[in-house]
Amino acid sequence: MHDDIAKVLIDAETIQAKVRELGERLSRDYAGLNPVLICILKGAVIFAADLVRQLSIPAKLDFMAISSYGSGMRTSGVVRILKDLDRSIEGEHVIIVEDIVDSGLTLSYLLENLKSRQPASLKTCVLLDKPAQRQVPLEPDYVGFDIPDEFVVGYGLDYAENYRHLPYIGVLKPHVYEGVSQ
Repeated sequence: MHDDIAKVLIDAETIQAKVRELGERLSRDYAGLNPVLICILKGAVIFAADLVRQLSIPAKLDFMAISSYGSGMRTSGVVRILKDLDRSIEGEHVIIVEDIVDSGLTLSYLLENLKSRQPASLKTCVLLDKPAQRQVPLEPDYVGFDIPDEFVVGYGLDYAENYRHLPYIGVLKPHVYEGVSQ
């Protein structure tokens, strides 16, 4: 375990088992539909890569980069698209693949933005759901794990661009981010 991690919340084996389960569910639910998975960069890239390999159906993959965090740990409430899709999603069955939902502000904005592009359907698949932080009514369609209100990193999730490489989800020790505006 990394020195900056207080505890492992979800180990690598448990994550991989859940990703397999989500891949099987998506494969059943989207059989014959050739969905477009939209990976939200950067945090969801590892989850999306593992998830797409678990699908038994053809699927397209595209990427968006969204920013709603300033230099602090909490969302600023202002959402910006840093990288948009490379394709039209009009008439497509779309699944947003996200690493974590906490306040729900970013995902809510993204859902509204993508709905305006007239997909045939639009669903969300998130690895982690932190409902204690929710500021808007939002329930992801596919959820890997509900987690407590702790600051987590690993498996793509970062703090200051660090810890993405960890194969597990861990709780970051407070001394790492103490003094950062929340």
